[in-house]
Amino acid sequence: MPELPEVETVLRTLEHMIKGAEIVSVKVIYPKIIEGDPEEFAENLKGEHFNVFERRGKYLIFRMDHFTLVSHLRMEGKYYVQQPEEPRDRHMHVLFDLADGRQLRYRDTRKFGRMFLTDLNYDFADFHELGPEPFDEAFCASYIHRFRKGKTQPLKSMLLDQSFVAGIGNIYADEILSACGLRPGRSCKRITKKDEENIVTETRRILSEAIAAGGTTIRTYTSSLGVSGLFQNDCCVHEQKICRRCGSEIHMKRIGGRSSYYCPVCQK
Repeated sequence: MPELPEVETVLRTLEHMIKGAEIVSVKVIYPKIIEGDPEEFAENLKGEHFNVFERRGKYLIFRMDHFTLVSHLRMEGKYYVQQPEEPRDRHMHVLFDLADGRQLRYRDTRKFGRMFLTDLNYDFADFHELGPEPFDEAFCASYIHRFRKGKTQPLKSMLLDQSFVAGIGNIYADEILSACGLRPGRSCKRITKKDEENIVTETRRILSEAIAAGGTTIRTYTSSLGVSGLFQNDCCVHEQKICRRCGSEIHMKRIGGRSSYYCPVCQK
Protein backbone atom coordinates (compact mmCIF):
# COMPACT_ATOMS: atom_id res chain seq x y z
CA MET A 1 0.00 0.00 0.00
CA PRO A 2 1.32 3.47 -0.81
CA GLU A 3 2.23 5.42 2.31
CA LEU A 4 2.80 9.14 2.85
CA PRO A 5 6.00 9.42 0.74
CA GLU A 6 4.47 7.50 -2.18
CA VAL A 7 1.24 9.52 -2.05
CA GLU A 8 3.25 12.75 -1.85
CA THR A 9 5.30 11.62 -4.87
CA VAL A 10 2.15 10.85 -6.86
CA LEU A 11 0.70 14.24 -5.87
CA ARG A 12 3.79 16.20 -6.90
CA THR A 13 4.08 14.30 -10.16
CA LEU A 14 0.43 14.86 -11.04
CA GLU A 15 0.77 18.55 -10.16
CA HIS A 16 3.65 18.80 -12.63
CA MET A 17 1.73 16.91 -15.32
CA ILE A 18 -1.87 18.15 -15.10
CA LYS A 19 -1.96 21.39 -13.08
CA GLY A 20 -4.45 23.71 -14.79
CA ALA A 21 -5.82 20.94 -17.03
CA GLU A 22 -9.54 21.08 -17.82
CA ILE A 23 -11.76 18.02 -17.60
CA VAL A 24 -13.97 17.58 -20.67
CA SER A 25 -15.69 14.40 -19.58
CA VAL A 26 -15.42 11.55 -17.08
CA LYS A 27 -16.19 7.90 -17.69
CA VAL A 28 -16.76 5.73 -14.61
CA ILE A 29 -16.34 2.09 -15.61
CA TYR A 30 -16.50 0.59 -12.12
CA PRO A 31 -19.10 2.61 -10.16
CA LYS A 32 -18.08 1.37 -6.68
CA ILE A 33 -14.84 3.35 -6.93
CA ILE A 34 -17.01 6.47 -6.53
CA GLU A 35 -18.57 7.31 -3.17
CA GLY A 36 -21.98 8.71 -4.05
CA ASP A 37 -23.72 8.85 -7.42
CA PRO A 38 -21.20 8.09 -10.23
CA GLU A 39 -23.28 9.95 -12.82
CA GLU A 40 -23.48 13.05 -10.64
CA PHE A 41 -19.74 12.73 -9.98
CA ALA A 42 -18.98 12.70 -13.70
CA GLU A 43 -21.40 15.54 -14.50
CA ASN A 44 -20.06 17.81 -11.75
CA LEU A 45 -16.49 17.45 -12.99
CA LYS A 46 -17.21 18.57 -16.55
CA GLY A 47 -15.42 21.84 -17.21
CA GLU A 48 -13.55 21.74 -13.88
CA HIS A 49 -9.81 22.45 -13.70
CA PHE A 50 -7.09 20.89 -11.52
CA ASN A 51 -6.05 24.00 -9.61
CA VAL A 52 -4.53 23.13 -6.22
CA PHE A 53 -2.87 19.87 -5.19
CA GLU A 54 -2.85 18.85 -1.52
CA ARG A 55 -2.39 15.75 0.62
CA ARG A 56 -3.89 14.73 3.97
CA GLY A 57 -2.40 11.53 5.31
CA LYS A 58 -2.73 9.05 2.46
CA TYR A 59 -5.47 11.03 0.70
CA LEU A 60 -4.90 12.94 -2.54
CA ILE A 61 -6.82 16.23 -2.60
CA PHE A 62 -7.49 18.20 -5.78
CA ARG A 63 -9.10 21.62 -5.43
CA MET A 64 -11.05 22.26 -8.62
CA ASP A 65 -13.16 25.32 -9.62
CA HIS A 66 -16.31 24.50 -7.66
CA PHE A 67 -15.53 21.20 -5.94
CA THR A 68 -12.76 19.31 -4.19
CA LEU A 69 -11.91 15.89 -5.58
CA VAL A 70 -10.61 13.44 -2.95
CA SER A 71 -8.89 10.18 -3.89
CA HIS A 72 -7.56 7.35 -1.73
CA LEU A 73 -5.39 4.79 -3.56
CA ARG A 74 -5.83 2.08 -0.89
CA MET A 75 -3.86 -1.07 -1.82
CA GLU A 76 -3.18 -0.88 -5.54
CA GLY A 77 -4.61 2.36 -6.94
CA LYS A 78 -2.49 4.14 -9.55
CA TYR A 79 -2.86 7.12 -11.89
CA TYR A 80 -1.66 7.24 -15.48
CA VAL A 81 -1.51 10.23 -17.82
CA GLN A 82 -1.74 8.82 -21.33
CA GLN A 83 -3.06 9.40 -24.82
CA PRO A 84 -6.59 8.08 -25.47
CA GLU A 85 -5.33 5.78 -28.22
CA GLU A 86 -2.91 4.01 -25.89
CA PRO A 87 -4.09 0.53 -24.91
CA ARG A 88 -5.88 0.21 -21.58
CA ASP A 89 -6.65 -2.94 -19.67
CA ARG A 90 -9.65 -4.11 -17.67
CA HIS A 91 -8.27 -2.57 -14.48
CA MET A 92 -8.70 1.01 -15.73
CA HIS A 93 -11.83 2.04 -13.81
CA VAL A 94 -12.12 5.83 -14.13
CA LEU A 95 -11.13 7.89 -17.18
CA PHE A 96 -10.81 11.68 -17.19
CA ASP A 97 -10.71 13.17 -20.71
CA LEU A 98 -8.70 16.39 -20.63
CA ALA A 99 -9.13 19.39 -22.93
CA ASP A 100 -5.54 19.11 -24.18
CA GLY A 101 -6.28 15.67 -25.63
CA ARG A 102 -4.67 13.59 -22.90
CA GLN A 103 -6.44 11.19 -20.60
CA LEU A 104 -5.98 10.78 -16.85
CA ARG A 105 -6.63 7.14 -16.03
CA TYR A 106 -7.22 5.53 -12.66
CA ARG A 107 -6.16 1.88 -12.48
CA ASP A 108 -6.85 -0.40 -9.52
CA THR A 109 -6.42 -4.17 -9.76
CA ARG A 110 -8.14 -4.81 -6.44
CA LYS A 111 -10.81 -2.09 -6.77
CA PHE A 112 -10.32 -0.91 -3.18
CA GLY A 113 -9.55 2.73 -4.02
CA ARG A 114 -12.21 5.40 -3.58
CA MET A 115 -12.99 8.89 -4.94
CA PHE A 116 -15.58 11.47 -3.99
CA LEU A 117 -16.40 15.14 -4.35
CA THR A 118 -16.84 17.56 -1.49
CA ASP A 119 -17.09 21.33 -1.01
CA LEU A 120 -14.40 23.46 -2.63
CA ASN A 121 -13.21 24.93 0.67
CA TYR A 122 -13.65 21.80 2.78
CA ASP A 123 -11.35 21.86 5.83
CA PHE A 124 -9.49 18.54 6.17
CA ALA A 125 -8.01 19.31 9.61
CA ASP A 126 -10.24 16.74 11.36
CA PHE A 127 -11.00 14.64 8.31
CA HIS A 128 -11.80 11.01 9.28
CA GLU A 129 -10.31 11.70 12.73
CA LEU A 130 -6.81 11.74 11.27
CA GLY A 131 -4.01 12.72 13.62
CA PRO A 132 -1.53 15.50 12.86
CA GLU A 133 0.71 15.39 9.82
CA PRO A 134 4.25 14.23 10.72
CA PHE A 135 5.68 17.61 9.71
CA ASP A 136 3.14 19.67 11.68
CA GLU A 137 4.29 21.40 14.86
CA ALA A 138 1.47 19.57 16.65
CA PHE A 139 3.37 16.31 16.19
CA CYS A 140 5.89 16.69 19.01
CA ALA A 141 7.25 14.81 22.01
CA SER A 142 4.65 16.20 24.39
CA TYR A 143 1.88 15.18 21.98
CA ILE A 144 3.22 11.61 21.91
CA HIS A 145 3.38 11.60 25.70
CA ARG A 146 -0.27 12.68 25.96
CA PHE A 147 -1.46 10.26 23.29
CA ARG A 148 0.16 7.18 24.80
CA LYS A 149 -0.88 7.93 28.37
CA GLY A 150 -2.84 5.00 29.75
CA LYS A 151 -2.22 2.87 26.63
CA THR A 152 -0.35 -0.42 26.45
CA GLN A 153 -0.45 -1.14 22.71
CA PRO A 154 2.77 -2.05 20.84
CA LEU A 155 4.74 0.89 19.44
CA LYS A 156 4.25 -0.48 15.93
CA SER A 157 0.48 -0.39 16.35
CA MET A 158 0.63 3.16 17.67
CA LEU A 159 2.61 4.36 14.65
CA LEU A 160 0.13 2.69 12.30
CA ASP A 161 -2.83 4.30 14.06
CA GLN A 162 -3.92 7.07 11.70
CA SER A 163 -5.53 8.94 14.58
CA PHE A 164 -2.07 9.17 16.17
CA VAL A 165 -0.21 10.49 13.13
CA ALA A 166 -1.40 10.57 9.53
CA GLY A 167 0.27 8.77 6.66
CA ILE A 168 2.63 6.25 8.23
CA GLY A 169 2.26 2.64 7.11
CA ASN A 170 4.06 -0.65 7.57
CA ILE A 171 7.33 0.16 5.81
CA TYR A 172 8.05 3.47 7.49
CA ALA A 173 6.87 2.34 10.92
CA ASP A 174 9.51 -0.40 10.80
CA GLU A 175 12.19 2.03 9.66
CA ILE A 176 11.30 4.69 12.25
CA LEU A 177 11.45 2.20 15.11
CA SER A 178 14.72 0.83 13.77
CA ALA A 179 16.23 4.32 13.72
CA CYS A 180 15.03 4.89 17.30
CA GLY A 181 16.43 1.57 18.53
CA LEU A 182 12.98 0.42 19.68
CA ARG A 183 11.42 -2.96 19.00
CA PRO A 184 8.03 -2.89 17.29
CA GLY A 185 6.45 -5.08 19.96
CA ARG A 186 7.49 -2.92 22.91
CA SER A 187 4.57 -1.42 24.81
CA CYS A 188 4.09 2.28 24.16
CA LYS A 189 4.02 2.83 27.93
CA ARG A 190 7.64 1.64 28.18
CA ILE A 191 9.43 4.49 26.44
CA THR A 192 11.22 7.56 27.73
CA LYS A 193 10.99 11.26 26.99
CA LYS A 194 14.13 10.87 24.88
CA ASP A 195 12.42 8.09 22.92
CA GLU A 196 9.47 10.40 22.27
CA GLU A 197 11.80 13.08 20.95
CA ASN A 198 13.61 10.53 18.78
CA ILE A 199 10.34 9.28 17.29
CA VAL A 200 9.50 12.81 16.13
CA THR A 201 13.00 13.46 14.77
CA GLU A 202 13.39 10.13 13.00
CA THR A 203 9.86 10.16 11.60
CA ARG A 204 10.51 13.49 9.91
CA ARG A 205 13.98 12.52 8.74
CA ILE A 206 12.96 9.19 7.26
CA LEU A 207 9.83 10.50 5.57
CA SER A 208 11.78 13.46 4.14
CA GLU A 209 14.45 11.15 2.74
CA ALA A 210 11.80 8.82 1.32
CA ILE A 211 10.00 11.70 -0.39
CA ALA A 212 13.30 12.91 -1.85
CA ALA A 213 13.91 9.37 -3.15
CA GLY A 214 10.47 9.21 -4.78
CA GLY A 215 9.10 6.81 -2.19
CA THR A 216 9.63 3.08 -1.87
CA THR A 217 9.01 0.82 -4.85
CA ILE A 218 8.43 -2.76 -3.74
CA ARG A 219 6.24 -5.59 -4.95
CA THR A 220 3.15 -4.18 -3.21
CA TYR A 221 3.46 -0.74 -4.76
CA THR A 222 5.08 0.62 -7.89
CA SER A 223 4.77 4.06 -9.42
CA SER A 224 2.87 4.49 -12.68
CA LEU A 225 3.87 8.05 -13.56
CA GLY A 226 7.45 7.53 -14.64
CA VAL A 227 8.86 7.93 -11.11
CA SER A 228 10.99 5.12 -9.73
CA GLY A 229 11.02 5.09 -5.94
CA LEU A 230 14.47 4.34 -4.57
CA PHE A 231 14.05 4.43 -0.80
CA GLN A 232 13.92 0.63 -0.63
CA ASN A 233 17.68 0.82 -1.22
CA ASP A 234 17.99 2.62 2.13
CA CYS A 235 15.73 0.40 4.23
CA CYS A 236 17.57 -0.93 7.27
CA VAL A 237 15.11 -3.57 8.38
CA HIS A 238 11.89 -3.73 6.36
CA GLU A 239 11.97 -6.88 4.23
CA GLN A 240 15.72 -7.10 4.83
CA LYS A 241 17.65 -10.23 5.82
CA ILE A 242 20.64 -8.53 7.42
CA CYS A 243 20.66 -5.35 9.51
CA ARG A 244 22.48 -2.63 7.63
CA ARG A 245 23.76 -1.15 10.88
CA CYS A 246 25.31 -4.13 12.66
CA GLY A 247 25.06 -7.04 10.22
CA SER A 248 22.83 -9.15 12.48
CA GLU A 249 20.03 -11.30 11.12
CA ILE A 250 16.71 -9.44 10.87
CA HIS A 251 13.78 -10.98 12.71
CA MET A 252 10.12 -10.78 11.71
CA LYS A 253 7.03 -11.12 13.87
CA ARG A 254 3.35 -10.43 13.38
CA ILE A 255 2.01 -7.44 15.31
CA GLY A 256 -1.61 -6.49 14.88
CA GLY A 257 -1.80 -8.69 11.81
CA ARG A 258 1.13 -6.91 10.13
CA SER A 259 4.61 -8.22 9.35
CA SER A 260 7.09 -6.31 11.51
CA TYR A 261 10.83 -6.42 10.83
CA TYR A 262 13.45 -5.54 13.43
CA CYS A 263 17.05 -6.11 14.49
CA PRO A 264 17.25 -7.95 17.85
CA VAL A 265 20.66 -6.37 18.49
CA CYS A 266 20.09 -2.71 17.58
CA GLN A 267 16.50 -2.54 18.87
CA LYS A 268 15.60 -3.10 22.51
